Amino acid sequence: MTQPDVLDTVQLLTPEGTRVADHRYDPRVAHLDPAALRELYADMVLTRRFDTEATALQRQGELGLFTPSLGQEGAQVGSAHALAPQDYVFPAYREHGVLHVRGLDLTDVLKQFRGVDHGGWDPAEHRVHLFTLVVGAHPLHAVGYAMGVQRDGDVATGDPNRDTAVIAYFGDGATSQGDVSEALTFAAVNQAPVVFFVQNNQWAISVPTSGQTRVPLVQRGVGFGIPSVQVDGNDPLACYAVTAEALDRARNGGGPTFIEAVTYRMGAHTTSDDPLRYRDAAEVAAWRAKDPIDRLRRYLADAGELPQQFLDDLDARAEELAVHVRDTVHAMTPPPAESMFDHVYATPHSLVDAERAWFRDYESALEDGSVR
Repeated sequence: MTQPDVLDTVQLLTPEGTRVADHRYDPRVAHLDPAALRELYADMVLTRRFDTEATALQRQGELGLFTPSLGQEGAQVGSAHALAPQDYVFPAYREHGVLHVRGLDLTDVLKQFRGVDHGGWDPAEHRVHLFTLVVGAHPLHAVGYAMGVQRDGDVATGDPNRDTAVIAYFGDGATSQGDVSEALTFAAVNQAPVVFFVQNNQWAISVPTSGQTRVPLVQRGVGFGIPSVQVDGNDPLACYAVTAEALDRARNGGGPTFIEAVTYRMGAHTTSDDPLRYRDAAEVAAWRAKDPIDRLRRYLADAGELPQQFLDDLDARAEELAVHVRDTVHAMTPPPAESMFDHVYATPHSLVDAERAWFRDYESALEDGSVR
């Protein structure tokens, strides 16, 4: 990897949809033909439609909370397309686009927000860990997993179907947490095969990035001795290229990489938040002009690679997804209370078995009236 200056923001596609040449990363996207770029575009569109429907469901009282990803689709979908099937993902709580690319049914995300499940999916099935709601906690988990992959001999074997990397997604606010600094330390000294993908969406709830750091976030990685790159987070091509480079290095024994994707949260931090109280309309409008979906659409349209039939089919897919989200959420019901004992440990545990038995007896006693 030719390490760019950390403040040399990588961009391959301007907000106007113009392709920018970059000899360092052009080879990484050379194989992305129009069909692959349309797939990238479709994944962003579908992620946004999911986001819109889930937000509406929360406003209607069908979800207790939701974490919108509006505006961050380029960073998420672009980077996720660079993942290999064997790679493992540690998301925070806003990475809906990443989960979509990894093949999850996005309604599984909503089980937690509906309050019917602690997680919503089997992490092993898609190699995606459950959402982490504790800010900044999971990069340590990611590094630990990466060190395990390393010790299992699944790095730098030369087998592209075996060599494995780990990626941790988190926001600018998480970089202020001590856990993240510990994760960077462990990753650096162990040369762990992990990529730290920071989505700098400019706001940690109501605290701007300027209130968290005196230097660009990308320099955090440099301070720990980790190769670091700043990328235009609203450019899906650049996010793909930079992440593909970092993941390849990790899989081949080159150690960790720190990526700062400069993007913007166009919606609220969560649906309990009111961003109108701490940012103005002009700022939002300026970032809306850099919308990642519009950017790729302009590029494809200008190249004559966005046929109307594709757009019509995509509209139909988006509407089908919206109906699926609404119907599935409406059908979600609370699980049996005894399910709280499931998945506590990976294998049977005597204490959990005893507590489950006690709970069954307690429920039976309530039903027959012997306990009130």
